[in-house]
Amino acid sequence: MPYALFYHDAKLSKAYPTEADVWKQAQKSGLVVDTVSDEEKPAPRPVLDNDYEIKPCQPDPQEDPAQNKAEAERDAALEPVLSS
Repeated sequence: MPYALFYHDAKLSKAYPTEADVWKQAQKSGLVVDTVSDEEKPAPRPVLDNDYEIKPCQPDPQEDPAQNKAEAERDAALEPVLSS
């Protein structure tokens, strides 16, 4: 079952083969923040900002989740790398 990024019940992203693929895209888009709870003080954990959710979904009829993943990986490889 593919996954996508949602805000409430509105699908905001393309469908991707795995939940991890959507997390990568959300991270790239700046939608992931690190948070620390009182129970988990040793290390922050990533969470989605502003009530976004990653949920299973049906891809749109013209959509191929594997192709979406391949396109995202190709785009990431073409992005310039900033050095410090």
